[in-house]
Amino acid sequence: MKIHFVGAGPGDKELITLKGYKLLSEADVVIYAGSLVNPELLDYCKEGCEIHNSAYMNLGEIIDVMEKGVKEGKCVVRLQTGDFSIYGSIREQVEELVKRGIGYTCTPGVSSFLGASSALGVEYTVPEISQSLIITRMEGRTPVPPKESIESFATHQTSMVIFLSVQEIDKVVKRLIDGGYSETTPIAVVYKATWKDQKIVKGTLKDIVPKVKEEGINKTALIMVGNFLGEEYNYSKLYDKDFKHEYRK
Repeated sequence: MKIHFVGAGPGDKELITLKGYKLLSEADVVIYAGSLVNPELLDYCKEGCEIHNSAYMNLGEIIDVMEKGVKEGKCVVRLQTGDFSIYGSIREQVEELVKRGIGYTCTPGVSSFLGASSALGVEYTVPEISQSLIITRMEGRTPVPPKESIESFATHQTSMVIFLSVQEIDKVVKRLIDGGYSETTPIAVVYKATWKDQKIVKGTLKDIVPKVKEEGINKTALIMVGNFLGEEYNYSKLYDKDFKHEYRK
């Protein structure tokens, strides 16, 4: 008997994986990650499924519901936002399950940083512009290692996605510039990527702060920065000789 961790995808209910959908539709008990998971996904649950919103539960309560379900021989699904491998808080849950001798499976999902790039129709890795992607966050209640500051990553001036930091967009921008990005570097903020109420705000490091504040975006958004967003690049002229692949806008 095992707990099934399932990545819910970035928001659009159709962006859950087929395996994730099957597990969700077969579940007897579902614990979903509150406002971070599109509640429309719960439409896939069968009639009579026991549903819990973990926004109103602490870790101990979540684990207790899981343990009770598996001991009763039920199929239990923990529905996590996006893909649980990125800021998914899966580790602390797994550690508690192991202590109680409960097994688990993991079904990956589509992360919001992938949903955001699709919403913009851009590619993070573009020949001659960027071949690396940095995924990070600014420290808050949860600290980050000293060597992983926004400024240190900004020195690379490659493609970057910043999670869980839009509430301090002004500080993020200052630190990106202090680290080495120019004020003309393109930046985009994507609120609730792939959801029905998705918002996209585009600009440069020089003008993005007032644009984001004007839209009232202060949570549930990704910050994307780098020249991969630049309109001035003609991607159709870039050619990867190794893979014989043309990159087009």
